[in-house]
Amino acid sequence: MPMPWTYRHASKEWRAFLDDVKERMSLESDNMAYTAVDAVFQVFRRRLNAREGLEFASVLPSVLRAIFVQKWDVTQPRAAFDDRETLISEVKNVRVNHNLTPDNAIEATAWAVRRCTNGKDFERVLAKLPVEARAFWHVDVADTAELEQRII
Repeated sequence: MPMPWTYRHASKEWRAFLDDVKERMSLESDNMAYTAVDAVFQVFRRRLNAREGLEFASVLPSVLRAIFVQKWDVTQPRAAFDDRETLISEVKNVRVNHNLTPDNAIEATAWAVRRCTNGKDFERVLAKLPVEARAFWHVDVADTAELEQRII
């Protein structure tokens, strides 16, 4: 079996994703972008059980998959999905002393994730999750072509 594409090209995928996030969030550094994305992932995964989270992670590029599962304590009780303002506040409170995450962090992360994943696989996994989880990753765009996978 050949090596999965995402392993062979992990750096290329990660760089494209990080550039998308930085641009979308108007952030200046890779560290700021990483902190924002990690916080978004932590907030989302708190609302999933381990099976749901691992299935979600399975369609992410390899570096994002690793970030998503890093230090995840699956023994913690599952949190309820809250309104968007509460979720954004929670994202901003992850590593609060090092977090310059903007208000559009969830939407910007969702936009960038959609551009680096196989759309059919991503939608297939989202369809198995609670409706609130699907809403978390919803992105409004005028032209859906901007969400097409960039690196294939």
